[in-house]
Amino acid sequence: MKQRLPLSCFLFPVFSLIAVCACGAEIENGNVPAAWLESWKQPPCADRPLQIVHGLDPRWALPPADGAKPDRGMRYFLDHGLGGVVCNVAFQDYLKSETNWKTLLSGIKQCEELGMVVWIYDEEGYPSGAAGGLVLAENPDFEALELAYNPSLPDPFQIRRSYEFTHANNNYHASRRYVNLIDDRAVNCFIAKTHDAYRQRLEPFFGKTVQAFFTDEPSLMAVNLGLIPEPARSGVRVVDKPDPQAKSLPAVPWSYDIVQQYRARFGEDLVERRKSLFTGDQPEDRRTRSQYWSLIADLIADRYFGALQNWCQAHKLASSGHTLWEEAVMHHVALEGNGLKMLARMDIPGLDVLSSDPEAVIHGAWMTAALPCSAASLCQRRRVMTEVSDFSQKMADAGPAKLPEMQATAAWQACWGVTEFTLYYGMQDRPVEESRRYCDFVGRMNALLKPADREASVLLYYPVCDLWAEYRPVAEPLQIGSQSKRAQTIMQSFLKLGQNLQRSQLPFTLVDHEFLAKATVATDGAIELGGQRYRTLVMPASAELPPQAAAVAKRFADAGGQVLVDQGQRPSELFAPIASPQRIVPAEPRIAMGRFRREGHTMLLAVNVGKDAYQGKLVAESKRPWFALDPATGQIAALAADADGSVPISLAARGTMIYVQAGS
Repeated sequence: MKQRLPLSCFLFPVFSLIAVCACGAEIENGNVPAAWLESWKQPPCADRPLQIVHGLDPRWALPPADGAKPDRGMRYFLDHGLGGVVCNVAFQDYLKSETNWKTLLSGIKQCEELGMVVWIYDEEGYPSGAAGGLVLAENPDFEALELAYNPSLPDPFQIRRSYEFTHANNNYHASRRYVNLIDDRAVNCFIAKTHDAYRQRLEPFFGKTVQAFFTDEPSLMAVNLGLIPEPARSGVRVVDKPDPQAKSLPAVPWSYDIVQQYRARFGEDLVERRKSLFTGDQPEDRRTRSQYWSLIADLIADRYFGALQNWCQAHKLASSGHTLWEEAVMHHVALEGNGLKMLARMDIPGLDVLSSDPEAVIHGAWMTAALPCSAASLCQRRRVMTEVSDFSQKMADAGPAKLPEMQATAAWQACWGVTEFTLYYGMQDRPVEESRRYCDFVGRMNALLKPADREASVLLYYPVCDLWAEYRPVAEPLQIGSQSKRAQTIMQSFLKLGQNLQRSQLPFTLVDHEFLAKATVATDGAIELGGQRYRTLVMPASAELPPQAAAVAKRFADAGGQVLVDQGQRPSELFAPIASPQRIVPAEPRIAMGRFRREGHTMLLAVNVGKDAYQGKLVAESKRPWFALDPATGQIAALAADADGSVPISLAARGTMIYVQAGS
């Protein structure tokens, strides 16, 4: 049942709805259902962005003593066009100060009155899992561990605490020792310190005003990511001073029961095979690495992401957040074993977009969205979260981002399926009117697309299983050049394929060996997975499917499905057999496009991420009428087809349009 929102949630400037040609009559006849347009005209809070606020200001979260409404209060966020906040108890005296808890409670009560949406951010800064240091204060043995390898010593193996040279020691929030995410005891302590504390105080709001928990960049620590740049590094708070005598060594994550877990799973002694985790090219070495990293992936998926999901679901909440370095495929092995698997254990999987340069999507940023949006599709979920900002522009003294870039950055993510926009944009960085326009823009996109199903007919194989066998830990910051030639070939091919599918307006879903092995093959030659049907499977160069996944791929090919393998062809040649039901002419790599289906209607979200206007045609199999809906202005126009049935389209620089074709 839909919750009725109070009138205050709609107190935003509303752009007039303009219909050209005979558009109004056609809408009434059902080409663009009138019911869709109610939220389009006045996007509700649930469709609008949420501002990330680390600690509510007591001056406007607490009502004054005389009972009068505060001058600003939580309505301040509504006035900026936002739908709510991602917030937490204040970082000072984290989780301990009753005054801070009262401030948070007062703010959330105001959100309830105003119909706003609240998510809870689950850490004092980041990465999540430490409870601001309270977990390790409870038990220092809960700290992340690593098995380090130093071949210059008689006994080259050392189990040590994983801190120096890791993300825990090199991030923008604080240098602080970190917990072991594959230690179930440590994670249970984190949940008790954090989630249960929120439950004790906020449970009446759970599943209503408070809708989700946000976990931020949790990871395994046993990998050198390098130093963050100066001058930022010198300004980072140091909670735990690193040991100046510590030596950077190749390392893998470890836990108190990893040897027992490995023996129970594979019937082998990991201690006897541990050298293979660092070196060796024999089949047994590769098998050991594959087994080890598959176990690591299962442990972190179950013990951290799964534990959070289970707790949230038990308390009528959604688990959400995002992982670390989504765009760096090789790092997925070291940081979480299998990035796709981790995100599949979130109810609302998410990504982190640090740049508001929209052209980033045609380079490497597509990968940040591909992982969570694919995880959602494979698990038959629709909602996907983004943490978006202009951090990169500000770090380069080129910010704050301008409104057109912000809108285009939001739109390319929505093309992938993002629905929940959580913002680190500074609220003082732009006029209130611009903030409202941005939030209206996001709200209108969600009004049409959030209830729709994202469609893709292409699967791109995510070769994490191959990388398990290839990954060699190194002492220096991890780079692709430190890995085997085969690993480099696989990664470069995978990234090239994804980039060119993105640039060709061919929506796709990532699939790993585990999800592919669970797929079914229809008699008409389609892979059925997660409630969708796929006609094409694209394989990176040198990738090899494990037996169960290979059997599905063979049945698919035998039934007439397309298995395309990168063998060095030009992308235009490799992708030529893919039949797209809609395409733009002329081709333009700076047009990002998402395809959706709602109540029998085809919907295309197109965004020009480039700096030049685009003029072209939309060519579709069906000749039914099209309408263009502009989320920046709220305008709607009927589109007249040319004699050949194609539809002329125009996209301004950084411009976005939603094209709706009448259903059958």
